[in-house]
Formats: sequence, structure tokens, C-alpha cells
Amino acid sequence: MIGILADSHDNLAALRRAAGIFRDAGCKLFIHAGDVIAPFAARELEKAGCPVRAVFGNCDGEREGLRAVLDPLGGIHDEPHLFDYLGKTYLLIHRHEKLDALLKKHAPSVLIYGHTHKTDIRSEGDTLIINPGEAGGWLSGRSTAAILDPKTRRATIIGLT
Repeated sequence: MIGILADSHDNLAALRRAAGIFRDAGCKLFIHAGDVIAPFAARELEKAGCPVRAVFGNCDGEREGLRAVLDPLGGIHDEPHLFDYLGKTYLLIHRHEKLDALLKKHAPSVLIYGHTHKTDIRSEGDTLIINPGEAGGWLSGRSTAAILDPKTRRATIIGLT
């Protein structure tokens, strides 16, 4: 399983809940699609007990501090970040504005994005597209995440509150 978050915006309670849920679900990878915000919040991702892949969001200003915390766990990268996992290609971005162009250019198996604070699970051709919504819950009042089964490519939105 893969645990997926975006837009946690320093909500420590939501990050702790997500890390616990991902750990209990046996997640082997934790993906964060941007806007963790501060290094103290990024430390919560470690509690999932698995490698972390993340990209910087538009609100992630303390980049060196985030790198210091997340690079030993797996890494935080500028977007777009393309990587392979279990024989599939993943494209991780924060902002959705270039989603269609990146989809055409890279044709990943899975594209994960954030920024909109809205959940989205859909297929475009052979690509599964996932936005887990906002883990922080500051805008909508609803904290969400996603869990992806990489073998079946089935993603589920879960509540963190």
C-alpha cells in the first residue's frame, strides 16, 4: 500500500493520524504532494515507518529545513518529480496547472498532485490521477488522505478527522 497526502499545512494532529493509519495499513511508501510547510511538521511523516517521497508546494518556504528532515527518509524534490516504484512510473507534482502537459509528456502510470485542496481520483487513458485533498483541513474543515494499492491501482480517499 501507498499512503498519499497533500496540503497538510502544519496540521500536526492530521499528520499524526495519517502516519498512524498508513503504518497500520502496512504502507510501504508515503507520498506527500506538497505544502508540508515546516520542518517540525515534516518530522511527523517519519512515524509512518516507511520511505517518504515528497515535492515542494508553493507554501513550502523553508526548503533547506524540509530537505534536512525529509532527504534521509527518501527525499523532497522540486516538481515535477518522476520516479519508479514496483515497476510503475509515478509523477508527483503539487500544482495542477500543467497537469495535462505533464501527463502527455511523461505518460506515467500514476500522477499524484495537490494544491486544489479537493479530492480527485480518475483515469485519463492509462494513467491513474490522484489528489488526496487537503490533509490540513483548514479550508474545507475536512482532513483527507488517500491509500493506493499499487498492484490493483485502486485508490481510496480516507478521512483523518
